[in-house]
Order: sequence, then structure tokens, then C-alpha cells
Amino acid sequence: MQLMRSRALLGSSLPWVGILISLLLTHCSESPSLEPSSGIETEPITAATFVGRQACAQCHAREVELWEGSHHDLAMQVADQSTVLGDFDDATVTYNGITSTFFKREGKFLVRTDGPEGELREYEIAYTFGLEPLQQYLIAFPGGRYQALSLAWDTRPAQEGGQRWFHLYPDEKIQYDDPLHWTAISQNWNHMCAECHSTQLKKNYLEPEDHFETTWSEINVSCEACHGPASTHVAWAEALEAAPTPRYSDKNELVIQLKEANDVSWVFEGGSGMARRSPPRGSDLQLETCARCHSRRGVLHEDYQHGRPLMDTHRPALLEESLYYADGQIQGEVYVYGSFLQSKMYQQGVTCSNCHDPHSLKLYGSEDGVCQQCHLAEKFETPSHHFHPENSSGASCVECHMPASTYMVVDPRRDHSFRIPRPDLSLKLGTPNACTGCHTDRSNPWAAEVVTDWYGSSRADQPHFGEALHAGRNSLADGEKALARLADNPSMPGIARATALTLLPGYSLGPESRQAMQNALKSSDPLLRASGLIAAEALEPPTRLGLAFPLLSDPIRAVRLQAARVLASVPSELWTSQQLSLRDSVLDEYRQAQQINADRPEAHLNLGVLHHQLGELEEAERAYQRALSMVPTSVPVRINLADLYREQNRDQEGEKLLRQALVISPDDGDVYHSLGLLLVRQKRYQEAIEALRRAARLRPDRWRYSYILAVALQETGQVTSALETLKKAHDRHPDNLELIMLLTTLNRDNGALEEAIHYASKLIELVPESPMFRQLLSQLEAAQR
Repeated sequence: MQLMRSRALLGSSLPWVGILISLLLTHCSESPSLEPSSGIETEPITAATFVGRQACAQCHAREVELWEGSHHDLAMQVADQSTVLGDFDDATVTYNGITSTFFKREGKFLVRTDGPEGELREYEIAYTFGLEPLQQYLIAFPGGRYQALSLAWDTRPAQEGGQRWFHLYPDEKIQYDDPLHWTAISQNWNHMCAECHSTQLKKNYLEPEDHFETTWSEINVSCEACHGPASTHVAWAEALEAAPTPRYSDKNELVIQLKEANDVSWVFEGGSGMARRSPPRGSDLQLETCARCHSRRGVLHEDYQHGRPLMDTHRPALLEESLYYADGQIQGEVYVYGSFLQSKMYQQGVTCSNCHDPHSLKLYGSEDGVCQQCHLAEKFETPSHHFHPENSSGASCVECHMPASTYMVVDPRRDHSFRIPRPDLSLKLGTPNACTGCHTDRSNPWAAEVVTDWYGSSRADQPHFGEALHAGRNSLADGEKALARLADNPSMPGIARATALTLLPGYSLGPESRQAMQNALKSSDPLLRASGLIAAEALEPPTRLGLAFPLLSDPIRAVRLQAARVLASVPSELWTSQQLSLRDSVLDEYRQAQQINADRPEAHLNLGVLHHQLGELEEAERAYQRALSMVPTSVPVRINLADLYREQNRDQEGEKLLRQALVISPDDGDVYHSLGLLLVRQKRYQEAIEALRRAARLRPDRWRYSYILAVALQETGQVTSALETLKKAHDRHPDNLELIMLLTTLNRDNGALEEAIHYASKLIELVPESPMFRQLLSQLEAAQR
């Protein structure tokens, strides 16, 4: 994995968005029940222990043979003459003015490169990591840490540009004090990589000692990484061999059954040229087993149980900005799962092993050959379908429907959302498309016109969830309605609907949005329930408590933890003693989830926010300071800590933090907004208005920044400037009631009754049933007479 710079902790973020829990899962059918409907076992799994690959090989020699030499087999290896692929014969590479040397001594592989203080030091290579198209190297550090060297070996053939050392961040200047430096926290193997490259891995971070005691049962991704601990299965096999009886043949005692019990067939029906699955997929078990590693996700609980829903231990990412384009195409390094959940393949029952051999990991044939298992070549591999010369790249299924993006400099990975190219969406949303991705000398309008000529205008007329997500990301006027309708539309991919829910708090949450949120909280899909809770955080405390409280008892851990987090700031007087007891129990579970990742600043930021919400200010400060000690350049930690100092009347310290944050991130509107509020409190009004003005200019998507700037301008007698600020914000957010209400009252107080009536009429257009708005309009009209 190549970690890119993130607004989460390395750059800037919003105040109070230190809670980086995107608690999501898969798209399931709707039902009022809170029981998971993915067909995944939710009862306790029979205890079994790990026995190792050799125990499996006695009976499953063919599967082991396929696995040997696979990427799973070679995921991690002890560095020696047979495993190291890089050139260690005094090879050198220069990056950012530092020349590193790779060499051997006494059978060991070493590198001389810049260490944590920036000085050249010698390090021994402990393990190799990965195989192709690149191999990385792990180096041991004190405290049980292993760090992934950012200089990697390109294992491609020389004629393809390989057989060379290269840096994973060639376009950046990563200094020794950068969080992305190979010795820093972001390149730590124990947290960032380990779980998915070894079997039965336990990170085992001991916070008091600041020490890892990371363990595994097998160094690579072996049989039990996917099939689960096999001791009960081995015992069953031994008993069957000793005394075969029919009763032993009914169940093989594996903790999970990745192969479906019923025979599955794909049948071509009618003239569509596409096969349909029979019977329908009854479980997401196989997909979620793969998704544990083939997804962008975080860990909530270290005791992973095979067969339990993924979201009980992990939190996969939604279609978040910087990870996915608005239409769901891959942008960041996201590892397949989130893309596949969007696809028609997923909706039609396709699983990973329909295309990939689960042991060798190879495709069942050529790339296009795999597609032709279900899509007849005589219908789809023809110019009448693809409109390109036969055997050209434009005639390839995957080039059009699975375009690749390159990560880690040399590693192209295909988008698994299996999408139809939509250059018309590129025109609307600024998203890429396969047409101009190949025809780089052509424009999006050209591509859109050609596609319309080939396939007619109906394709461009088809609605796409990307339009709603784009509107929500950019706080467009029609965004709230579009997001609410997407969130409530069961025909759309669950991951898109869940993403829409998380964008709703950027709006005023009208009736349609609230209904969509309530429906999500009652959904059978834990992804929607958890995302509905994120939306509910914007509600007033009594309403939030009423809607979210039942989910403190949710059977899925990620949903419970999200409910506890969202309810933490609800005042205690609104709870019964029994309700508080349940809340506190789940908050303990939430704290345990953070403690698992106590080696990360995010965990301490999350705990700091929780302590802050609960009024535990000393504990909050300790948690924020701990996070800051891990990543001194973190802007969101500084914003949160400055806000804590505000409550403690320590604004002088808070100002210092915020001005340091502006040195780190000079164009951060969120920091300017926090600084402006601080300066207002200190009655330094001219400086405050300048900071608030910069915040509103840098973050026009944040309507409240413009609102507060307008209030500050009005309070200092600059009414004309205040009205100009509000009008600009209103143009961008025309349905925002608070902006319109302030425009109404400021115009009224300024004697501009006609303008005030104009805006009061808009309030009634938006909320016709409001007696308060009707009364306001009547008063204004009476004053004008």
C-alpha cells in the first residue's frame, strides 16, 4: 500500500471531524428487521484453533499446489538469497538529494539510507514484501516495529522499464521529518500492512510500553487466512478416515463454508446474450471474506472471527472524496471491494471466485475470456457492440468497462465497478471516462457525441448516483433533495446510498432528508444503519436520542459504536438511568476499539473528542496532546485542542495552536474560521473579520462560515458588506433557511422592506406549512403599508 497525503491528520480538516469512523458495509435488501440479511453467520462460531498449512496439505494437495508461488504465498518472506529480487550488488539510487546504497555483507542484505534523523545509516533487510510488479522491504526498529522502505524494486522485465530501484513518492520531496518518510508512523508495517500479508496476525500494541508484540501463525496468506482455523475440520477428517460413517459425511466441521452448498449454474436466457445465476446468491460470505483485505478499511476489533459479518470487526470506506470520484470510479488506492459493490455484477450474484481461482488467484482464462463466461462473444465481441477494429484495445471488454489506474508508480489496477463509459457524466461532474482515457488527444464533448452517435441519446438520459454525490460534495442548491432521494432508493447500490446519507448533514435536513434517514436507521443493511447515524448527528439532541438509541443494541459492532459516538454529546438529563447504563456500556466498547489502534493518532483524536463531548476536559487534553505528539503537523488535532482551550478560557494558548496550524496549512479555511471566532471573543474585531472573510473565501461550500462572517460584519456596523456576503452565500445555497432568514431580518432592520418581503416569501415557498414564516411575512407587509 502506498499511503497518500490525507486531510484527516496530515493536512487540514473540519473542526470536530476527528472521528474518522466511516462505518459501512455491503448493499443488502431492505427490511424493517435489524437482523443482518447478508446470509452471514451471526451466532458464536464453534471454537477452533489454527493448525497450519501442512495439516491441510495432507488431503488438499491440489489446492496447495495451486497456491504455491501465488501472491498469497509470497506476500511476505524472510529476506534471503532465494526471496530477495532487488539488486543488492552495491546498487545506488538518488532521491531528494540523498543517495542510498544496497549491498550485501556476510549473507545479509543491507541498505545505507537516511534514517529518522536524516543521517545516512546502515539497515538490515528483515523481510521481503510482495512480488510483482514491485517488491518492498521491511526493516526492524526498536519497540517491535517494522518499517516499509519507500525505495522499492521494480520487478518488471527491463524491456518494460523494470529491474530498477525507484521511490514510491517520486513527485514529492519526503524529508526525514515528514509523516510519509519511511521511518515514520505512516509507513509502519504493524498497523498499515501486517494483517493482510500473514495468517492469524495479532498486532498486539502495548501502549504503556509503546511496544508491539506482533505475532502470526504463518508468515504468508495461507489456507486458514481465508478458511478459518481448521482444527475441528482436521479432527473430523481424521475421524472419518478412522471409521467412515454416513454421519461424518454430512458436515465437514469447517468454521465457514466458502463454497456454496447448492450447485450454481449460469444460464443464458432469451436474446440478451448474458447469463443469469441460478439459484440467486444467498450469502455475501465469500465476498466479505475477501473484502477483509481487498478493501480500504480500518480495524474495530482484533479478534476477527471467520463467518461473522465484516462490519463486526472492520470499517470499509464509503465513496469518499479523494478515494472515489463522484460517480464511484476509483481515485485513491481502494482495493476493489467498494468498486465491486457498485456493480451490476454484484447485483446479479457474481462472486470473486467466478473470475479468480481462489488458490492460484489467477483469472480463469484471458481478461476478456473471463467476461465471455457470461457475456456471449458472438453478441459482445463484435464491432456492432464496441465500434472498434477487432483485436484493438478499444475492442477489449476490460479496457472499456474496467479501466486501470496506476498506483505505487508501476502497479496498474482495474476498476471493479464494471461500468459503462459515460463521457456525458464527465462533462457534468468532471470525472474521467474510458474513452478519453484511451484517446488522450480527444475531448469529453467529442467522446459524448460519439457515444450518442453509436448508442443513441438514451444512455446520457439515464440518471446516475454520481450526480447526487457531486451535488452533495459541492453543496449545490439541489443537493439535499438529490441526496435524500438517492439514499431512499433501493434500486441504487447500497454503498452509494450510504455515502449520500453521510453528505446530508451539509444541508438543513428537511422532511425528505429526515424520512430517508429514519428509513436507513430501520434498514436490514448495516451499512445504511451506520450511515444513517452519521446523518442523525446533525439533529437536535432529543430527536437524535429517540432515533439512535435503539441502535445501541444493534447486532453489528460497527453500528453500535457509531450509535454510541453520535449520542455521546446528548445531555445526560435527557436519558433515563437505564438508557445511560446501556450507553456507557457501548462507549466502553468504543474506547476498546480505539485502544486497539492506540499506536495511531486517529485513535487518540477520537478519544479526545469523546472525552470533550462528555465534559472530561483533562482527559480530552491528554488525548489531543498524545495525538499531536505522534503527528506534530496534524491540523485537526490543533483545531480540536484550541476549541478545548476555549472552554477553559485559555484562548491565548489556542491562538498559538491555530497560528501554528496556518504555518503548516496556509490556505486552510477551517483554521481561519476557528481563529476568527477566537479573535471575536477577544474583541479584536478587525483581525477577526479578516480571518472570517478568508475562511468564507477559502471554503464557499461551508455556508455557516459566510453566515458567521455576515453576523460579525453586521455587529460592527458594516451592514452593506454583511448583505453582500449573505447574497453570495445564498446564490450558492439557495434553499438554506438560515441564510434566507438572516437576509430577511437584516434587510428589515436596514429599512429595505421590499427585499425583506422577497426573502420572507422564499421562506414560505420552502416551508409553506410554517406559521412562523407566514407571521413574519404578514408583519413585513403590514409595515410596508
